[in-house]
Amino acid sequence: MSISCKNDSNYSNQDSNKDSEIVNNNINTMDGEQLSRIYCGSCHEYPEPQLLDVDTWKNYMLPRMGYMYGIYKTSEEHEALFENNEGGEIVRASGLFPSTRTLDSLSWNKIQNYYLNNAPRRLEVPPKKEITKQLSQFTTIIPDQKVQIPSSTMAQFSDSGQIYLGDAVTRSFSIFSSQLELLNTGNVQEGAVSIFDGEDAFWLTVMGSFSPTDEPRGLIATLPKSPSVKSTVPIKRLQRPVHSDYGDLNGDGFMDIVVSEFGKWTGALSVFINNQGNYTKNVLLATPGAIKSYMRDMNNDGHLDIVALFAQGAEGVDIYYNDGKANFTRSRVLKFSPSMGGSFMNLIDYNDDGHLDILFTAGDNADYKPVMKPWHGIYVFLNDGNNNFNQELFIHHNGAYNAVVEDFDGDGDKDVAAISFFPDWVNTPEESFVYYKNKGDSTFEHFTFQEVNKGRWVVMHASDYDKDGDIDLILGSLAFEVVPKLGYVEQWMKEGIPFVILQNNKF
Repeated sequence: MSISCKNDSNYSNQDSNKDSEIVNNNINTMDGEQLSRIYCGSCHEYPEPQLLDVDTWKNYMLPRMGYMYGIYKTSEEHEALFENNEGGEIVRASGLFPSTRTLDSLSWNKIQNYYLNNAPRRLEVPPKKEITKQLSQFTTIIPDQKVQIPSSTMAQFSDSGQIYLGDAVTRSFSIFSSQLELLNTGNVQEGAVSIFDGEDAFWLTVMGSFSPTDEPRGLIATLPKSPSVKSTVPIKRLQRPVHSDYGDLNGDGFMDIVVSEFGKWTGALSVFINNQGNYTKNVLLATPGAIKSYMRDMNNDGHLDIVALFAQGAEGVDIYYNDGKANFTRSRVLKFSPSMGGSFMNLIDYNDDGHLDILFTAGDNADYKPVMKPWHGIYVFLNDGNNNFNQELFIHHNGAYNAVVEDFDGDGDKDVAAISFFPDWVNTPEESFVYYKNKGDSTFEHFTFQEVNKGRWVVMHASDYDKDGDIDLILGSLAFEVVPKLGYVEQWMKEGIPFVILQNNKF
């Protein structure tokens, strides 16, 4: 709930002083709920106690909130929040974790007691879904190429049917043929996550560190398609970038870039304006958690706007309206709870009315001991034509990390394919991938493939891989160990599968 507390551009020092004055004048009469609404709702959606179970509030969320107000058990606990590198200095300079206490004990005790007394012992989740392990719609293709530790950070089809693969452990970017033969591989820094296939070169976004960090190790590199041309690094010192998009934002004929710098405690949504090969950085919002950002003309004025998903603290979706000269006006069009766990967003025309709707998944469960949450799953928000968005579809899916909405079987309605990085490993591990076949009126049958748990699927991409007129899928595996000890990690290592292809059998 408190990743970005007191770090929101809409929350000014004047607001902070006003809140402090209110609290000081009424400290003896305010109860825990009133105080929590001041201190816990000042920079993001207010977190109701019912959002998390009492153990998570007690052992994780409340202590972390305390950090934001200078409340630590020991001085060592305070210092442990800062990395021993430039990232630590960035966080220290941000003032996010004050060295002295800024919230009095009486108020803090009231807030803690309010949450602990009103939080449920456990969250109620929907009943277990039945998932059939007979995926007749797709044929599973597993590559011969195996890896010691599956660590895919990107698995994507090219327009020509080749496959692009980024791997965190080997720090590599590889290209496979449509027959899954390894054509080329090269060393990059850790975590190739996003690619733009340009006319003369690939533009590769690299995290710099898969593990959370504020250190600016990330970069965008060009990988020329001609062997006689050297690669370049036109953009450096990014804070753990996870996605980039490309287009001309100011009408000068040069390609600009928007970058989601997810970071850890700090980060940004940033635009890089191309000045004939030199890039000028413009930070649109200095906050962590930017995870997806797309250039689209959202108001039909002929200029590319930016639609961005933020998935930490102040979770939500923003549109940055462009005046045509790369000057932007921010509008938050969707607000989510700070416990939402946003993981993915795409822009689709769900109801075929010519307006871009928002496809969104919530499922991140890595910040503390995973808790199955009733709001995790796949959402579609319809655009009314004026960029007002209302929920049209919700499918509960534990730990959802990505989704594709397509008419996969050609029967005239929209089906859904979804992966989960945090399924319910004990009860429904097959939720790692589910094909939701639409039976009509948005009711679905649930299918998966036999080998679904031979990998842990973290990324997914959809395209007509085999050029037969239907949409295929590729799933990338990353063996991350936040799972119960049920033998899955050992299986992922043994199988060594970097990705699988689900080839559509529509034609």
